[in-house]
Amino acid sequence: MQGGSSGIGYGLKYQARCISDVKADTDHTTFLTGTLTLKEENEVHLIRISSGGTELVCEGLFSHPNEIWDLASCPFDQRIFSTVYFTGESYGAAIWQIPELYGELNSPQLEKITPIGENVGKIKCILWWPSGKHDKLISIDEENLSLWSLDNMPRKAIQILSQESAGMYHFSGGAWDPHDVNAIAATSESSLQFWDLRTMKKTNSIERSRVRNVDYNPKKQYILVTAEDESGVCLWDLRKPKTPIEELSGHTHWSWAVKYNPEYEGLILSSGTNSTVNLWWADEFTSERVVDSPTRANHLNPLLHSYIDYEDSVYGLAWSCREPWIFASLSYDGRVVVESVKPFLSRR
Repeated sequence: MQGGSSGIGYGLKYQARCISDVKADTDHTTFLTGTLTLKEENEVHLIRISSGGTELVCEGLFSHPNEIWDLASCPFDQRIFSTVYFTGESYGAAIWQIPELYGELNSPQLEKITPIGENVGKIKCILWWPSGKHDKLISIDEENLSLWSLDNMPRKAIQILSQESAGMYHFSGGAWDPHDVNAIAATSESSLQFWDLRTMKKTNSIERSRVRNVDYNPKKQYILVTAEDESGVCLWDLRKPKTPIEELSGHTHWSWAVKYNPEYEGLILSSGTNSTVNLWWADEFTSERVVDSPTRANHLNPLLHSYIDYEDSVYGLAWSCREPWIFASLSYDGRVVVESVKPFLSRR
């Protein structure tokens, strides 16, 4: 099923790639997004759904010195977030804090708590453990996987605990396993790799070219989803990693982002460079009976809906943890759209 947008929109001043749910804000449905312009002063927008649910309201607008390539809200403190940025010459990353009285200030300034991974390679992303408060942080750059201590943050700079080289591979991103604080998945040019943070050693890998994004199923251990250039969206069971459980071919060009819903098991969003967001229900593919089943001929079509009312590539996706039937999408032209998937939940 295809359709235009029935959601509510918000426009950024410049192009943008990343958006994050503010999970720690339990009183409002809030998202954080940042812009991507090399010539102008970049911006971080704190946006909330209005009390009536009919509009997106800017609760805070902050200047950011460089173009933002990755942004992630701290899962246990709503005023803290991380960014990966490009200065025009090199990549860097930092942890920031929104001022406490930002709503009452004329020109509120972000506080830069600490840089992350100075003098390293081309940094790709910062990972916070998604399942609650944790005293560690992960940075992934092209050459290294680094584990940092967050003791007493934000009162002092974070400290690196351990680091391991990617070797012949170039890391491009990753995801932290919500079921195991010591496990992460890292994407690279030619494989999906799994690492143990206690030993900082690779435990397994799946040979796969151009995996753009990966996300773990928060409700079911060993299950994850990838967005790939050639195969679209793929579901995996790490107990049987030789082939995907299922391949979901709903994008006509590169699949760029995938996100599991935090509450509804099997509900997945995907987006890509074909200016489309797809909503999938793939719970049946992750059940034990289907993993072991010799045939899939009788499966229902897992594609619930395609949102096609975009004019540019969609790089950013974020589910709301507070209202898990709501998601935000961000297209490269700086357009944020918030949609409700409630009409599609009753169909399954």
